[in-house]
Amino acid sequence: MGRSVLGVVCTVLAVAASLVTGIVNVSLEISLPGTDALHVTAAAALGWFFGVGASIMLVWRWRWPLVVTGIAVAPPLLLVADSLAALIALAALATRFTGWWRWSAAALVFAATGLAVWRDASRPVESSLAEAWISTETIGAKLIGVVVTAAVYTAVPLTLGIVRYSFTERRRLAAEEAALRDQVARREEQARIAREMHDVLGHRLSLLSLQAGALEVTAATTPDAVEAAKTVRTTARQSLDDLRQVIGVLRTTGFADRASGGPAEPPQPTLADIPDLITGARQAGLAVNVTILLDQASTAPAPLATAAYRILQEALTNVLRHAPGATAEVLVRGGPGAGLSVEIFNPLPPHPVPSPGSGTGLTGVNERISLLGGALSAGPVDERTFALRAWLPWVAPAP
Repeated sequence: MGRSVLGVVCTVLAVAASLVTGIVNVSLEISLPGTDALHVTAAAALGWFFGVGASIMLVWRWRWPLVVTGIAVAPPLLLVADSLAALIALAALATRFTGWWRWSAAALVFAATGLAVWRDASRPVESSLAEAWISTETIGAKLIGVVVTAAVYTAVPLTLGIVRYSFTERRRLAAEEAALRDQVARREEQARIAREMHDVLGHRLSLLSLQAGALEVTAATTPDAVEAAKTVRTTARQSLDDLRQVIGVLRTTGFADRASGGPAEPPQPTLADIPDLITGARQAGLAVNVTILLDQASTAPAPLATAAYRILQEALTNVLRHAPGATAEVLVRGGPGAGLSVEIFNPLPPHPVPSPGSGTGLTGVNERISLLGGALSAGPVDERTFALRAWLPWVAPAP
């Protein structure tokens, strides 16, 4: 709306100025001594006619700035006319174009303005506006005055256009940066949801599958119980396969964009929940020896505490899956300033044990640790022992 009003105002002013200056040019050219009145009148009238037409074309200068500028420079370059329309069109062109197009148009407008000023300066003193500030004592002084005047006239709309282009470009870059930040935030949210789904659902489904397998063995004398256990175990395996596919989608697409104003997230686990995690693992049939040496555990930042819990949860789940019947050794230690260390050791099984799982557990653990600036190592430490070691920075609170 603002641009439309401004465009109408500029167009009206330019047309009015063209009408006035055209009439003035015709009268001044005719009044010059020793001139062919008919020839001068025709040239000035044509300049006036095309100058008014170029001024009307300013309505479309924002849509077709190159075309309008090209039309606007023609009357002052070829006929007797002023360059006001060309100067206004240049401001619009400089807002839309850069480089060669901008400076070529500026050169044409400068030339058109220079010719218009030169014509005015060439008239007698009483008929010239430019005589007030351009010296005509010598050709050189007159030429310098014309060049300086044309340069000033051209520089004003050119500068306005460049400044407006800079503001527009800055807004565009800010919008792109905001969109990029939003995309990064969505990707981080996707990764977070994928990790949470794996850590929570994967852990529980794995325990369900293992317990169903144990039920098949202990209830071998009851056909109905065996069949029910098989059904539970099959369903758990299928659920884990589905979970693997969902996590893959969340890690690679924008499917997990969280809508604003949705339900509140459930409370995240803390270091105080680790004993309950150990108890659950033991109830699932895993033998666990635990050593916890923490200083000021209650002051641990929430992201750090949640990450430590999820790392330990994933490690215990992997022991249940891949080394059933083994004893896990767990060591959790650290404090503010020293960092938090989570270490889990378990015997390697003599043969690989097939087990259901989403296959992305260690990937999620590594992502969590990387986001917090920590380090992870996982693998055999000798022929008989597998170890998972994670370290997370724990910044000491300000005094």
